[in-house]
Amino acid sequence: MSENDAANSDKANDTLCMQNHRKLEVYRLAKELALQVYSVAAQLPPTERYDLSRQLRKGAVSVGSNIAEGCGRFTSADLARFLDGALGSAAELEFQLELCVEAELAPTNDATRAAETAMRIQQMLTRLVIKVRRDDPRNRPSPS
Repeated sequence: MSENDAANSDKANDTLCMQNHRKLEVYRLAKELALQVYSVAAQLPPTERYDLSRQLRKGAVSVGSNIAEGCGRFTSADLARFLDGALGSAAELEFQLELCVEAELAPTNDATRAAETAMRIQQMLTRLVIKVRRDDPRNRPSPS
């Protein structure tokens, strides 16, 4: 196999990779989530400003960052791995936001809206990871 054949084969195997993350709806929603979470974090009581607030902000940034980084990778496996990371961060955020509501640490409407956005992102990421893994030729049985 020549270098061109190998390059073309790799390109065909990873058509979803090295894409513009800004074109993904889940990335745009992740940015919206980050803004919602920053708003919730700013409203936490002073006793939570450094611990829970920092944890919330870090998780919110992680969701979109992992999506962007995965889209900048060269393989479907790498993309799926970073999308998994974003999915985990979104689930963690959902828990933390629910905690904010139940412990009455933040305005219920704001924290609930952000938790709902996190759940929607989880659903979208789950479907996207399944698609990336399904479309990866390395996950298909080889012809006999």
